[in-house]
Amino acid sequence: MSSPDLYGLRERFEKDNILLCFNGPISRSLIEEIGNALKNYLKSEQLSPASALDVFAAYIELTQNIRHYAASSQLPGADTATVIVSHYDGCYRVAAGNMVRVADGKALVERIALFAKMDKAELKTLYKTQLRRPRDETAVTGAGLGLIDMARKSSKPMEATLKDIGNDMAYFSLSIQI
Repeated sequence: MSSPDLYGLRERFEKDNILLCFNGPISRSLIEEIGNALKNYLKSEQLSPASALDVFAAYIELTQNIRHYAASSQLPGADTATVIVSHYDGCYRVAAGNMVRVADGKALVERIALFAKMDKAELKTLYKTQLRRPRDETAVTGAGLGLIDMARKSSKPMEATLKDIGNDMAYFSLSIQI
């Protein structure tokens, strides 16, 4: 096995304005540690507290969604996440991806496409409706508010992609701009 081209990787990070990148199995403690590093970075950049909180919240939501999906699906490799935070032209982009079952990924892409067609008022109404909806006692995850909240905070529609990788598996990626 040859050594990785770290300089080439660094150049790519510089070109794409990547501030943070992680690729590997994600755990609760790792989410927390990376989150602390992100918080410290955002604080050092003197980003407004509201914007820093939105970037941090998007990171937490994306990584916890991956962790919850991996636990509930029992899909091998679903806990291996790629997470990137980048900064360009005054905006922060938080993106994350992992392996999913094709049907699960398609449903998620459709849901996110629906959010992309909504304006801020419609997203707020949807959020409030979901908030009032009784929570399923058997649900493994939350009330389903996280994606709606990210869509509300995003400065442009969230971008979701699904890449089929065979054997009823796909790689799902979601990106939010703040």
